[in-house]
Parts: sequence; structure tokens; C-alpha cells
Amino acid sequence: MATTLSFDIDTDYNGLHSRFPNHKEAPLIGITGNFADGNLSLAQGYYQSVVQAGGTPVVIPPYENMGLLMNTLDSVDGILLTGGADINPLFLHEEPRRELHGINPYRDRQELMLTRLAANRQIPILGICRGIQVMNAALGGTLYQDIYTEMPAPLLKHSQDMDRAFASHTVSVAEGSLLHRIMRTEKLPVNSFHHQAVKAPAPGFRVSAASTDGVIEAIESTECKSLLGVQWHPECFILNRDKCMMPLFGWLVKEARSFREAKRIHSRILTLDTHCDTPMFFDRHINFAARDPQIKVDLHKMTEGRQDATVMAAYLPQQERTEEALIAATAKADQLLDEIEEMVAMNCTDIDIAFTPADLYRLKREGKKAVMLGIENGYAIGKDIANVERFRRRGVVYMTLCHNGNNDICGSARYNEENLGVSKFGEQVINEMNRVGMMVDLSHAGERSFYEALEISSAPPVCSHSSCRSLCDHPRNLTDEQLRAIARKGGAVQICLYSGFLRSDRQATIHDAIDHLHHAVNVMGIDHVGIGTDFDGDGGIIGCNDSSELINFTRQLLLERYSEKDIQKIWGGNFLRIMEETQRQSLLQP
Repeated sequence: MATTLSFDIDTDYNGLHSRFPNHKEAPLIGITGNFADGNLSLAQGYYQSVVQAGGTPVVIPPYENMGLLMNTLDSVDGILLTGGADINPLFLHEEPRRELHGINPYRDRQELMLTRLAANRQIPILGICRGIQVMNAALGGTLYQDIYTEMPAPLLKHSQDMDRAFASHTVSVAEGSLLHRIMRTEKLPVNSFHHQAVKAPAPGFRVSAASTDGVIEAIESTECKSLLGVQWHPECFILNRDKCMMPLFGWLVKEARSFREAKRIHSRILTLDTHCDTPMFFDRHINFAARDPQIKVDLHKMTEGRQDATVMAAYLPQQERTEEALIAATAKADQLLDEIEEMVAMNCTDIDIAFTPADLYRLKREGKKAVMLGIENGYAIGKDIANVERFRRRGVVYMTLCHNGNNDICGSARYNEENLGVSKFGEQVINEMNRVGMMVDLSHAGERSFYEALEISSAPPVCSHSSCRSLCDHPRNLTDEQLRAIARKGGAVQICLYSGFLRSDRQATIHDAIDHLHHAVNVMGIDHVGIGTDFDGDGGIIGCNDSSELINFTRQLLLERYSEKDIQKIWGGNFLRIMEETQRQSLLQP
């Protein structure tokens, strides 16, 4: 690419500092280098394309230290996986075919690991040629080692001899795909220099472009994530001053800028998920310090998604209401709370229990994750009102009055044919919760119970994990009048990420959750909304399926033009305001 060089460094230096620059900080794009014969190289087109798209390119060398690799990923805002040698099939649990070309196992191992770690952290990724293959293989897809001998159909000449700055064939772009939105065409001229290719897309990916002979030319995420791979070499076109492929690099830089801003916001605000059911899995010998595939909330996933805190619920399914069953329910609640405390003690250098909002902010300053204690189903107290104070002294910050089915406190939103409301005992329980500073949680309560509890409670109630019935007609969801009523009382509703509460016709996505949040904000106001994921209790949707993906929700909020102040309120600020008010009214301290 032609450039004009100046040899007067003093003039250039003084010109650079002639005025204070007023420019927007460019996102940092990590580019994998091509390592061969002991040398690390990077073709000019990659970094020139990133620069012209508004990014700051940095090269990621193929070093072995995984700790340094994770530090690198904490710094970059986007990843560009570049082209180069074949991938060693041993990493894919295959034997090499004789058509295999040159390989570099050092680069393969690091880039496969880098891609998986970056995907866990929701870092935007663009894979080019070898890069699409690395992305696909790292995330569970399969590859052809050699398309000419493994594919049955007649093939185009994909490994070209012509100048790479010119197109060599065309690909068909899937209508409605991310690639179609980026390139704005259904037929795209591309260049092609490869003999390996994607065989089957990884789980969570779709084919978004193919050549006329059926070779997969592009894949993209089906999970609302910033993951895109192309088989051709878009970086080469800019070397001929052809900007036709710049939209691809513009997409990467735009996504990286959004991710960078979300990271910054998470560093400044407290991120609290107000309901998860992870203790339900403690009897399966989970390892909270590991990235445990059995659970959606653990230390690794919280760190990857930049989540600071969660309320872990001691959940009790509604059972019989005999004296023996009630005693057993109370014992079970204590057991679950014991197990939460034991888990925290085992990981005390990284996580602690918070009893107040002040504790949460202190732990964030100390660089530790936080857990608050909740009880899901007032069935846990049996018929002994003294258990309310006892559980509060243990640190329980809220209790749902019921679960699915009526109990001695109130009628439920489910299995409540009698349309029961709050009982006399339930009225005493609510008053006692107010006295001891335990938040009254109306998620799962039937409509009659909901309105009666609003009248009884002197403190603003909350719904720790509920959604909007006008968007999804489910008895667990809240009507617009219920939303307005709890807002008038000063309370908050935390949108639940359980698919069945967000829509009834298909699997819900992060966009459906945003729709419910929008609706709640429009009906209640920004001061009365939040997020209660219900992770590990059937919560989890496409695009926000576990704690590692919570930063995706923040990115969507930014896309919808919510301010940082609004996002702070949504990510727990409103809920903690109510908690602080509820606890302040009580003289009881846990």
C-alpha cells in the first residue's frame, strides 16, 4: 500500500503535539501472528485493515505460558485469527492424511486455547482462512484436512496462484445472516487460498456463506455472540486500495468497542444477579473453583462475565404440610445454607458472604466475589414464626413467600385453584420479616397474595425473578397493573431469564429478555427494575446462558442506549436500595 514518508522527525513530533488531541480511544485488537522457521510475522493487510477500521492492532505471539495468555485476553477488546499453515489433525483426534501441508503445533495449541478462552470471555472474534478453521475446531466443530480428496462433489480451484488482492470466485451469502447484514449482498466475490475447510459447524454456529461446490466459506454464531469466521482473505484487498472487505473489519472494531465499554462499566459498577439456584447442585460434588460444566454459576464464569455478586437461594419444593414435613423443610433450608457457607469457606480467598449492600461494595474493592443468602419458599419456616428472625440472623436477605403450590403463608401463582391469598399466619410472617429486615419476595405469589402482601408490608417488596405477562402469558409473570402497584410501593421487579417466562412459542434469546426489561421500564420506570437470572434453576437463554455471558446483557443495554447510571440501577442498584431501606428500618443485625 502506497504511503508518504517524512524524514523530518522533529517536525512530525512537534506537529503531533501542537494541540491536545480530542480523539476517541481505539479498541485493542489482538492479532495472531504467523510463526514459522523460528520467526514471527504478520502480513501487512491484517494490521492495515484493523487500523483503517478504527482499531489498535497488537500481535499475540504463540507463547506457551497460559497465565500470560489469560492476562492478554483481559487486555484486548477483540481477536483477529489470521491465516497460515494447516492445523495439526492430532489436536482434532485424527490421523494426518498424506495431503496435509506444513503445520506448526506450537501455534495450533495456543490458538485453539486462545479461541476457547476468548469465547468464554465473550470477546469478539473474526477468523480469517486458517482462523475460521481454528475457531470452528476450538469450539467443537470438524474440519476437512483436504477438500479435494475428502469432499465428493466437483470442486472449484480454491488454492489459487493469482494475486491475492483480487477475487477468484464467488460465494452465496445466506439471507438474514450476520454476514449478509455486514456485506449487504447475497453474492460476494472473494479470493481463496486453502485446501482445508470447515466440515461441520461447531455447536452454536451456522453456515452463512458457501461456494458453488458446497465448500463452507463462512460461519457465524447462532447465540447472539460476536463470533464470525470467513474462509477467504479479506485483508488482501486493501493492499490494492480496494475497500470492498472493510465492512468485515469495521464490524470487528465496532463489536470490540462495545465490549470495551461494557468492561469499563463493569469495572465501575456493582453487578448483582438477584437469584440463582446453584445450591441445588451441591450434592453433585461440583467444584465452584473450577469451570464446572454442571453449573451455570462458578468463580470462573463469574470472572469471565465480570459478575460481582449473586443471591444464592436455599430452594425448597412445596411438599406436604404435615408437622413432620414442615420440620424436615426447615432442616433442609438450614442444610442448604450450611452448604453455601461451606462452599464459600473453601474458596475464601476469592469469595465471601455479604450481609449488607455495604459488604458487597467492600468485597468488590477487595477484588472478591460475593454471595448473599436467600430462601425460596416460606415453607422453610414451617409454622414457627421464630424461624424468620433465626434465618435473618444467619444472613438471609430475602424470602419468597411461597413457591409452586400453596403453603401456610399464602396462595401461589401455580396450583392455586382455591385462589387463596395471604393467611393470618402469613400476615404475621410479613410483619416479622419487616421487623427483622428481611426483604419480602413476591415472585411465585398468586395475584391475590401479591396485592394483599403489598398492603401488609411496611417495606417495599421485591420480585427477585419474574417477568411481564403482557409479553408472555404465564401465571408466574406479572400483569402491568402488578408492575405499577409494586412500583407505587417503591419496590422492584427483577426480570427472569427463564425461557418459558419470556416467550411461549420458541426458545427465548437475550433480545426477548431485553424486550421484557424495556416493557418493565416503560410501565414502572427505571428505578424499579433489575435482573434475576434464575441460573441453575432452569434460567438461561440464547445469548445469556450462564454467568460468563452476563456481560452480553450489558452490551445489549448499551446498544439500546441505556446510560451507565441506568445500567447501574438495573444491575442491582435498585434492588440494593430497597435492601438498604429494609435493613435500615430494622434494629436486628445478622
